[in-house]
Amino acid sequence: GEAKVKAMEIIRKAREEKLTSGKSPSGTAAAAIYIATLKCGERRTQREVAKVTDVTEVTVRNRYKELVEELEEKIEA
Repeated sequence: GEAKVKAMEIIRKAREEKLTSGKSPSGTAAAAIYIATLKCGERRTQREVAKVTDVTEVTVRNRYKELVEELEEKIEA
């Protein structure tokens, strides 16, 4: 619920900032899901998210870094 809404919000922001251009939609979605689960306290590993979204862990990691940096998403550890 909450993580899904947050992931969709992150994807919307990424589109507005033109961060999705030339990138795999599934990779962007995977990173958004990963960020959203971290922010909502529903911890998932990059491996879990990668498996469900059918992308590699490296893709999740790279898109995650880009989105967090460019969108200045604050992740609470």
